[in-house]
Amino acid sequence: MNATATIAPAGPQHMRALERANQVRLARAELKRRIAGGEIGVAEVILDCPWEADSMAVADLLMSQRRWGQTRCRKFLAQIPMSEKKTLGSMTERQRRTLAAMLTPVETGRAWSADPWLTDSLTRA
Repeated sequence: MNATATIAPAGPQHMRALERANQVRLARAELKRRIAGGEIGVAEVILDCPWEADSMAVADLLMSQRRWGQTRCRKFLAQIPMSEKKTLGSMTERQRRTLAAMLTPVETGRAWSADPWLTDSLTRA
């Protein structure tokens, strides 16, 4: 055995891979529930990029918000432009900040919101 070799954990590789996939799946489901429930914002997830969202597509994250479907997601990402399949882990810091800024409501501007009448009332005031 040479100095660069590592000792693999017990169990066949495919079983470890399935276990890891299940962990990621369950963690993502919990993250999506928290986003849909309003406990955590998508902009916060984009900026922090937790381990469970690292290999998650941007579109999947955006569509986990209430009232966000494929059409709204496509229109939103077309402004940047960014692929729907782009993973959060592969985004640059600049892309993260841009996306988060577009999702965060500001007092004087208009941000994309899950509730369209909320942003309309901001622009009318």
